[in-house]
Amino acid sequence: MVALNQDPPPYDAQLSNGMVNIAFSGDVPSKTSVEEKARESQVKQEDLDDPWAVTEMQADDGVKWADLTTGEKVKRVTINISKVVLVLCFLYFFICSLDFLSSSFRLIAGKTTGDVMNNQYVKNPIVGLMIGILVTVLVQSSSTSTSIIVSMVSAEILDVHTAIPMIMGSNIGTSVTNTIVSLTQIGERNEFRRAFAGATVHDMFNWLSVITLLILEVTTGLLEKITTAMVSDLAWVRGGGEIKMLKVITDPFTKLIIQLDKDVLTAWSTNQGELVNETSLVKRFCKKACMDHSTSGTNATTALVASINTATSSGCVKVGVPNSCYFVFYQTVLTDAQVGIILLIASLIILCTALIAIVKILNSMMKGKMATIIKKTINANIPYFPWLTGYIAILVGAVTTFIVQSSSIFTSTLTPLIGIGVITVERSYPLTLGSNIGTTTTALMASMAGEGEGLVYAIQIALVHLFFNIFGIMLFYPIPFMRFPIPLAKSLGNTTAKYRWFAILYLILMFFLLPGFVFLLSLGGSLALYIVGLPIVIILFLVVIINILQRKKPSFLPAFLQTWNWVPRPLRSLQPYDSCCLALPCCRSCRNPEDQIDELQKVEVTKSVGRENKAYEGTDTVF
Repeated sequence: MVALNQDPPPYDAQLSNGMVNIAFSGDVPSKTSVEEKARESQVKQEDLDDPWAVTEMQADDGVKWADLTTGEKVKRVTINISKVVLVLCFLYFFICSLDFLSSSFRLIAGKTTGDVMNNQYVKNPIVGLMIGILVTVLVQSSSTSTSIIVSMVSAEILDVHTAIPMIMGSNIGTSVTNTIVSLTQIGERNEFRRAFAGATVHDMFNWLSVITLLILEVTTGLLEKITTAMVSDLAWVRGGGEIKMLKVITDPFTKLIIQLDKDVLTAWSTNQGELVNETSLVKRFCKKACMDHSTSGTNATTALVASINTATSSGCVKVGVPNSCYFVFYQTVLTDAQVGIILLIASLIILCTALIAIVKILNSMMKGKMATIIKKTINANIPYFPWLTGYIAILVGAVTTFIVQSSSIFTSTLTPLIGIGVITVERSYPLTLGSNIGTTTTALMASMAGEGEGLVYAIQIALVHLFFNIFGIMLFYPIPFMRFPIPLAKSLGNTTAKYRWFAILYLILMFFLLPGFVFLLSLGGSLALYIVGLPIVIILFLVVIINILQRKKPSFLPAFLQTWNWVPRPLRSLQPYDSCCLALPCCRSCRNPEDQIDELQKVEVTKSVGRENKAYEGTDTVF
């Protein structure tokens, strides 16, 4: 206090309020200032709690490089190099496991692929779309399925108009592989949330592109007209070949285990050729020889062996050389289905082991300043031209997929990186779009292998595949508002993080049950397909529209449609099914204790009045 006969404390101009004792002056923080600080604190906390944000790198608690002795420096460098080598080794086995997975599905499917492709109702665009999905799921490769379709068009078994929906379906079926890969990260909630969203962003883009462009194609024939104009002057094209890049590295290992005869698969699909009556896809002859018609008996055998891998000349024919293959399942007594099941189990074990090891090693490496720099660089935008970043990512995805010759391999490699938070879902989206373009090169090269008039048609359907993906990108990427696949995939990620069993249900429903159901309906004719299918499509469309209006403009809806509370709970919530799943002993024992209290921690209690005591001037606690 200041006495009556004393001067007040001197004024200090450096103080913002001109007072010595702020509390004495009565200058307390205003309500607005408190609210702003509270808001800032809440935003920071939300950023920390955001499961979609790039995860913070763990601090490197080790000794600084400058403080290490020479021996310790050598040891640290050796450990880091060893980790990089191990990641590359496990990545190699991961890619090989995808090849085994593809082979196993082909063996299990057997002649089913050909039966599906030769369905008499294939001229129906909806049936053709579902057949494209089924075939790609069965052979586990869009490159293979599109090559089969191109071969059928080249042989004039299918016309271009009929094959277009099948090409669209192959784009959807190829995303099943990375969806399976995402299940390996199901153990950790947020990792699984990000991984599943990163995998299904490919699904969402393909489904939205197909729904839009198939309707456009059926009504206007846009893709068919554009590609017809492009191939009208291609009579000069003759022959083609195959480019192998990544397979040069993986084939030495995979061919030691299993080798499949692609000519038999093509013959089964087209129902033409000498190999159509073959009973097994496992390769019988790995070498061919030129045998003269005039030779016989022992001389014939001698001539056969002596002329292995020689060029065909007049007066001789190429025949397979017995016992010329060397791989594990060569001349086995097992059926194709049995070999396929063994390969399927082995491939899944290798895939899960390699993927878990890669994630663990990357997590151990993602520490310190260097890891932070790498992570921020991957997700950063180009200075001054941020809009250009996504298009460069599309180019990177296309070139990388062209090199590895498989969109499944590229997107499946991205999936665990998205899961551990190295790459965001937003950045993976353009990379995935680029992979869709890169995978079309396989069909283009396959189309060059035809001859005669069918060659032009084969090139045309390959161009349809290319332009389908380009038009899809033009629809759902350049305008940020139109990037619907990202929020849709995140919504699926949130759902599967809460109900993890839903991921398996989604996988089975979207890639097996739905296409299979439509295919079975097609056996009853187009009338049965439309009578059953149209009401389901209309109901789903109305539900989507109502959901959007409930979130954006509920006032536009009648009172009873503003919520779904009037609908029985099993029809509007997954909670009843989750309770049934958790009641099972196997699921209950695997449930994380943190999950049981997770919902309680998120309960918010809102009060109609801010304070119970009007005299109380403190800030009310919000739960």
